[in-house]
Parts: sequence; C-alpha cells; structure tokens
Amino acid sequence: MKINIKILYLYLFSFVGLLITVIGSIQLVDLGIKTLVFKDADIYINNYEPALYGRDGSVNVSTEEAKLIKKDWDAAEKANNERNKQRQMATSLSIILVGAPLYFYHWKKIQKEDQ
Repeated sequence: MKINIKILYLYLFSFVGLLITVIGSIQLVDLGIKTLVFKDADIYINNYEPALYGRDGSVNVSTEEAKLIKKDWDAAEKANNERNKQRQMATSLSIILVGAPLYFYHWKKIQKEDQ
C-alpha cells in the first residue's frame, strides 16, 4: 500500500468519524443506563428552602405554604431533569448522525483506493 496525502486524509477523517460516533454512542448508553437502571442518578439533594425563613430565624410562611413551595420546587426540579435528559438525547443522536456518515463515507473511499 502506497501512503500519500490522500490516503492519510481518508484515514484521518475515517478515524475522526468513528471517534465521534463512539462518543455519541457512549453518551446514549449513559443516558439509557441512567434512565432505566439508576433512576435516581440525576436527583440532586438540595437543602435550599426558598424564602421560608427570615434573617432572624423566624418563619416567613405557614406550614401549608411551605409544603406548597416545596411541592412546586420539586416539580420544577423534576421538569428540569426531564429537559436535561431530552437535551442529552438530542445531542447524542446529533453526534451519531454526523459521525457515522463521516466514517462510512471515508472508509468506503479507503476500500476503493486499496483495490
């Protein structure tokens, strides 16, 4: 096999496409494992209780209001986690959709050059 600039270019871009595809696949598997197996992996413990206490330690809101605030806070955090999962899914699929054709195109060119 004769090595020239064209072959080097084809191998380089084939490798880059394969690497991009592998990275996207790893992210997709990570998301799947977190979603199906380790369901609490994205839950962050947050000790923040918004506006429940004043500077002097007095309670600013009633117990019922505190429960409602906590419920709203938990719902917002759950929605944020879902958005993050959707964002990671979109990113992973985009990476794979760019990397796979890049790899296959250049790899087929390499195979044609070797013949």
